[in-house]
Amino acid sequence: MSQDSAYDAMFSGVIGQDYQMLKLICPFATEMSRLVGVAVGEYAQTQTTAINVVELGGGTGITTLSILSADQNLKLLSVDNEPTMQNQAKQNLQDWVDAGRLTFSGDDALTALQALDSNSVDVIASAYTLHNFRADYRQQVIVEMQRVLKANGQFINGDRYALDDASAHTRSTQQEVAGYFKVLTEINRLDLLEHWIIHLFNDESENHIMREALAIQQMTAAGFVNIQLQSRLQVNALLTALKPESFIN
Repeated sequence: MSQDSAYDAMFSGVIGQDYQMLKLICPFATEMSRLVGVAVGEYAQTQTTAINVVELGGGTGITTLSILSADQNLKLLSVDNEPTMQNQAKQNLQDWVDAGRLTFSGDDALTALQALDSNSVDVIASAYTLHNFRADYRQQVIVEMQRVLKANGQFINGDRYALDDASAHTRSTQQEVAGYFKVLTEINRLDLLEHWIIHLFNDESENHIMREALAIQQMTAAGFVNIQLQSRLQVNALLTALKPESFIN
């Protein structure tokens, strides 16, 4: 069995229908969740002790599981203020809770970060959460992430990073929408089609859209270094950034 097949089998067994439906509708989203876990694992390998990870926007637990699977010693706080989704994650991932590796916060991202001590977290990870924030709220979250991360701590985010070329971004988004119609009409899920189209309008609105260049500028202004945008898949990409050792909160 290939590595990807083993990954899919594990997630299908634990997350079940949630994972299968997301992979069907948004295959790039499941790939970004996988890449977030890979990046967390790579960071963990550079450390000599177990790491503490905060996940923003845990949802039903797809990215949470990817992170937990990255290193058997890391501990994770998963933050999400949507009870319906978080309750699914709690059910799906109870074994990790029982093992003392996973805890949950029902606060919004900013409130949860503000409750953490400065220089207390090794990694802040996320997938498809920051693009949902209003731009002003997102900026506050970025500042708080910088505060709570330890020196040389890393931010890892798989998300919708809009292309700076507006025409190219529109073409890519049109392809994405065409995919929604093809998949969801074939399985007669017009209810989901409506949900995803409405949500996409929110993603693309001026006060939410997360343009690549501006996102990097915001990270730089907050004091992050070694900012890399990689593994781009249409409008999706993995961003990693470090808090410098010399940074003083």
